[in-house]
Amino acid sequence: MGPTPVDIGAIAREHYDAVFRFCARRVGYESAADAAQDTFLTAHRVARKYRGDSSVSTWLFGIAHNECRRIARSRRLDAPRIDFVDEHAQESQESRLIDRTALSDALLRLSSEHRDVVLLHELEGLTYEEAASVLDIPVGTVKSRLHHAFLQLRKALQPTGGEVK
Repeated sequence: MGPTPVDIGAIAREHYDAVFRFCARRVGYESAADAAQDTFLTAHRVARKYRGDSSVSTWLFGIAHNECRRIARSRRLDAPRIDFVDEHAQESQESRLIDRTALSDALLRLSSEHRDVVLLHELEGLTYEEAASVLDIPVGTVKSRLHHAFLQLRKALQPTGGEVK
């Protein structure tokens, strides 16, 4: 079976906002537009290689992940503060209990490998398999990194404020 035809214009219209948010969490709001644009330019260039083995969003997140890494290296960017505000969600009592600043700080202290799996799985809603595809690592590695990241986050978010290593 040959490659799946890809309409980049339709894909960009449907997925731009999600790709922009994905990039903003990795390179900051100021660089997110460049990263998102580069993602769709790369997707257009390599569209004939898309086989349909993963969802279009997973394929785009994989490209965006690589573009964000390239931009972060070239601009020597630090990891940006993570924004947890969902403009469509009503603030629940549970979400008010979470100190978003402390959570963002704890995430920033994780290694990039641990932070990436948390962002992909928890914020982007990707499955273990999709996160593994984006990061080009085995599913077991995603699960292991998530486990260790959550241990570090729990420790960092304890009232005593444990240090993440």
